[in-house]
Amino acid sequence: MEKAEKPKGMTVKKEQELMAFLTEAFPQNSRTSLKGFLQNHKIQVNDKTITLFNHPLKIGDRVNIVKPTLQKKVYLPGVKILFEDEHLIVIDKEAGLLSIAGNNKEEETAYRHLSNYVKEENEKERIFIIHRLDKDTSGVMMYGKSQEIQESFQRNWKELVSDRTYIVVVEGAVENEEGDITSYLTENKTYMMFSSFTDNGGQKATLHYRKLKGNREFTMLEVSLETGRKNQIRVQMQAIGHPVAGDKKYGAKTNYIKRLALHAKTLNFTHPVTQKPMRFELHIPQSFYRLV
Repeated sequence: MEKAEKPKGMTVKKEQELMAFLTEAFPQNSRTSLKGFLQNHKIQVNDKTITLFNHPLKIGDRVNIVKPTLQKKVYLPGVKILFEDEHLIVIDKEAGLLSIAGNNKEEETAYRHLSNYVKEENEKERIFIIHRLDKDTSGVMMYGKSQEIQESFQRNWKELVSDRTYIVVVEGAVENEEGDITSYLTENKTYMMFSSFTDNGGQKATLHYRKLKGNREFTMLEVSLETGRKNQIRVQMQAIGHPVAGDKKYGAKTNYIKRLALHAKTLNFTHPVTQKPMRFELHIPQSFYRLV
């Protein structure tokens, strides 16, 4: 999980400050991650925990990075942690929980729960939103633990994120086994999104879908996004006459399972620091199968 791996107890061969020693000993780690080791009490000098980056080292001192202990089990309402290191937190978010606060700053959000969680170990720790899921959409999403990580994804999203797959149950029988939808999305003053198949100056949005199963009333689709626009799947499905089940905002007439039938099933990306391929895949909610 963590990049820094060296034989236990490295010997200091010249007098210098601790941070200078760490950057030389672990060139594969950024200064941000090394500072994180210090802040999280993972650096020991002569078997004593040190948190000051300018701690003076003497010749013969022994420096060690403490191996992380097994992650404690925690309960976070509406949130299950799938993966965590010093750079990222990947979660499974339940439907009904906001990703981050909107106009009501007091409302419960995944962001608030995770912020409180990381501050339990280090009160200076912060998290940063990388991408969002709608309140009523469930599934896999991630947050960064530094602004540097957040900005890395913002700058290199297409290079880092290779696949985002959703499962959606829509109203009606979708005829085509697979297809693409490209349209232009605009938003009005009441935060309602609209789709146009002609260029009206809105944001161009493209998705691809594949039919998994269905009946005369509902169809289950696997959807992959080429672009990640606000409410994209919901508004584009409405535009082709198949609103998402349970989505009253965008034209649905049914709500048999008492939630939006939209689930972020898969997230594949390259870790921006370790460069390792990361894949997270969740089960399809059982309630979706009841519809089809």
